[in-house]
Amino acid sequence: MTEKALRELLEAIRAGKVDVDEAIASLRRMPFEPLGFANVDHHRSIRCGAPEVIFCQGKTAAQVVEIFSRLAESGVDVLATRADDATAKAVTARFPQARHEAVARTISLVADGDREAIGHVAIVAAGTSDIPVAEEARVTAGMLGANVTTHYDVGVAGLHRLLAQSARLQSARAIVAVAGMEGALASVVGGLVAVPVVAVPTSIGYGASFGGLAALLAMLNSCASNVSVVNIDNGFSAGYIAALINRQGQGEPADE
Repeated sequence: MTEKALRELLEAIRAGKVDVDEAIASLRRMPFEPLGFANVDHHRSIRCGAPEVIFCQGKTAAQVVEIFSRLAESGVDVLATRADDATAKAVTARFPQARHEAVARTISLVADGDREAIGHVAIVAAGTSDIPVAEEARVTAGMLGANVTTHYDVGVAGLHRLLAQSARLQSARAIVAVAGMEGALASVVGGLVAVPVVAVPTSIGYGASFGGLAALLAMLNSCASNVSVVNIDNGFSAGYIAALINRQGQGEPADE
């Protein structure tokens, strides 16, 4: 249940439109619902401002479908990450309106299709090989209500490609910078803008990149003061954090 839905329920009780038994029935699954293999957190959107997200890796398709169903029935937006094709097929068979984005490896279901995106989160990826992680960030930020723009294949090996996007990046409220190899993109982006940059090291690169460790260490040692770093390949957390930052500034209109 969302905070909006809870407020509406309480207002309906106060107005005498809903009796106590009906209200209890509506709240029966709060704050969490035990399924045996999972405890579905129906209270998360009230506490944290966003519903629980399903991490599909390591779960069976049947488990994901069950969790997805319980969240959808509560009326919240549902997002599942790291979904393989078999899991996506099972979920979309149950929910044909759900959207599977294969590159991002996400499955999403929006409860309120009329919701208007706010602000501006920019997703920047160094190379085409980094796009899957960047797309996970894009989908996540979008599900949390952000207006998202993407700027792909703008790595520092061809710096002019990034500089061509600088005006648009400067209008963002938060930026996600995704890069493998040496991970230099985040520092360069941080030196161009006056907003938080969430850096995502990816596991893309040759042997000495050590599966993203080289990019992670480079980003952690960034000389740009506005750069923070999430874990290797963690586009989800980067998109989530950027969306929260974007939400904090929603009272001020973003530049167009």
